[in-house]
Amino acid sequence: MPMNAVIFAGPSLPPAYRPSDPALEWCPPVRQGEVYKAALARPAIIGIIDGYFEVTPTVWHKEILWAMAQGIHVYGAASIGALRAAELHSFGMVGIGRIFEAYRDGILEDDDEVAVLHGPEQLGYPAVTDAMVNIRATLDKAVGAGVLDRSLAGRLTRIGKTLFYKERNWDAILRLAARDPPPVALDHLAAWLSTGQIDQKRIDTLAMIAAIRRHGIAGVFPLKVCYHFHATGYHRAAAGPAHLRHQEDF
Repeated sequence: MPMNAVIFAGPSLPPAYRPSDPALEWCPPVRQGEVYKAALARPAIIGIIDGYFEVTPTVWHKEILWAMAQGIHVYGAASIGALRAAELHSFGMVGIGRIFEAYRDGILEDDDEVAVLHGPEQLGYPAVTDAMVNIRATLDKAVGAGVLDRSLAGRLTRIGKTLFYKERNWDAILRLAARDPPPVALDHLAAWLSTGQIDQKRIDTLAMIAAIRRHGIAGVFPLKVCYHFHATGYHRAAAGPAHLRHQEDF
């Protein structure tokens, strides 16, 4: 079976960073019903990275289950893809990366860990805020590099977590941390962040794309699932009219 993959991506992998591969069809962040519609064309693989939420309904589990029941392999990573893969990996959805593993293993639970605010597709989805998963990964690296100790890293993590995702960025975290007598380590960290930040969402996204391409090279055969799909009102609704797109994403 020839490999063609539909990939829903946005700020986790902007267009400028996407591999040039005719087997990969790139789509904007997924909305409710769009996995179902993509599956109607019977691609070999669907990859879910980013997706809209809040006012725009998110991709439903039922449409992913339906796609897999049609023999389509579904991958997820980095953002809403990692969330859905953690919820559906026992049904055959393939999760890739550290973020997926953290959700699967119960280390992470909150949706806001991957939520970001970003600019429009026309500008390349520029990030306005920082994802909590990236903040955690960056602080882990900073501790390992001796930039700060684990106690301060824990404090900065707690500060970041208290911020609403639309206000969560390094400037806000460092500003709030400096309200107490600011340790020299904060200045050290601020300077280090210019080159030391970890984009875990980007890392996991690239790992998923690599896994999909390896799958294609090895040969893609229809997925066989362990469940019988039952159509419901939810499934029918997922194929309904598209909703307005907003720029909140996860």
